[in-house]
Amino acid sequence: MRKIIVQKFGGTSVADTDKIKNVAKAVIRERDLGHDVVVVVSAMGHTTDYLVKMAKEISDNPSSREMDMLLSTGEGVSIALLAMALQAQGCPAVSMNAIQVGIMTEKVHSKARIINIKTDKIKSHLEKGEVVVVAGFQGVTDDLEITTLGRGGSDTSAVALAGALDAERCDIYTDVEGVYTTDPRIVPHASRLDIISYEEMLELARVGANVLHPRAVETAKQYNVPIRVRSTFKLDNLGTLIVGVDEMELHKPVTGVASDLSQLRVVVCDVKDNPGTAAVLFNGLAKENISVDMIIQSYARKALNTNDIAFTIDKGDKEKTLEIMEKVKEELEFSNVFVDDKIAKISIVGAGMIDRPGIAAKMFKTLADMGINIKMISTSEIKISCIVAEDQAKKAVEGLHKVFHLDSDEVAEVKGDLPDLD
Repeated sequence: MRKIIVQKFGGTSVADTDKIKNVAKAVIRERDLGHDVVVVVSAMGHTTDYLVKMAKEISDNPSSREMDMLLSTGEGVSIALLAMALQAQGCPAVSMNAIQVGIMTEKVHSKARIINIKTDKIKSHLEKGEVVVVAGFQGVTDDLEITTLGRGGSDTSAVALAGALDAERCDIYTDVEGVYTTDPRIVPHASRLDIISYEEMLELARVGANVLHPRAVETAKQYNVPIRVRSTFKLDNLGTLIVGVDEMELHKPVTGVASDLSQLRVVVCDVKDNPGTAAVLFNGLAKENISVDMIIQSYARKALNTNDIAFTIDKGDKEKTLEIMEKVKEELEFSNVFVDDKIAKISIVGAGMIDRPGIAAKMFKTLADMGINIKMISTSEIKISCIVAEDQAKKAVEGLHKVFHLDSDEVAEVKGDLPDLD
């Protein structure tokens, strides 16, 4: 049996019929290289936004079940049109939605997780020489309820299919040429990376890089599926390969710099320094599905038996968080809640920083030399993040990108051969 390649095309790649015809050419090109091809597509262009807008015009609070029924229709249009485009160019193809494939998910609407994928039907079509075009972003429960996978759903669909099919690779086609050392809109001379590890890509995705959703990267790492991020419009460009860190040669401590302006900082002042205080505070947030990123508890003021607890959340959770703070205020006896929504999280990421001293100090000194004050810090083995003022984010990214030698004219060629995945 021929090796399988899973290709995923986003909304901008299938925004109109001309672009769909162009995608068909990319699919046929891969098939002509001797591969069986499974294609995952998103809804055309801004279709999902348009469907959400219509729903809001009907109801201020539409049910999540009906929203999944509505939003899942967008991919149905894309898969049928792409299958037609392939057939018109002489390539046998068949379109399949989540029910037809058997993309089984948990019973949760709007943000379901994939439990299992039935591959029998896909394989039977591949054995007939057909390209299989699958609807991304959607799944089905065991009682045939339609679900959607939430943000990054089509990427996750594609990677999960690649894992289930034991595919050679999953190619994510988009409107950029790969993964860059930072956002090229902030630093025009950012470098495109030839190769990056799952671990680094996962951290970059979590701290603001929007090329791939963290769920897709986590799935790829779990099933050891190599991913290529490449441009729909520059097919000769191989883009960026994402693989396990043990398959790489690490030549730089820092791989990329990212900024995230979607968070705000909450400071709960003068909280009683008693056992269980933090549990009460964060259990209240967890019950409302509010994700907390960075947390800092200040040194206790012994005379008053109090301290401050600061944490960051998504800006969209501000009102709900303040409501929760009001509910627990009497129990925790804090004096005030301070909200700072003019912040940015600046992060450096690199598998090469493990066991390499001085990286954090270099980051902090660079920010200090630029007059940028650090409000919070968090670290992992391959990531350091700092909260700074929002209006200093661009300057911070530019400075760190330069000091860690990530500018395009300074990046040395990757030594050694890349894994042969073509």
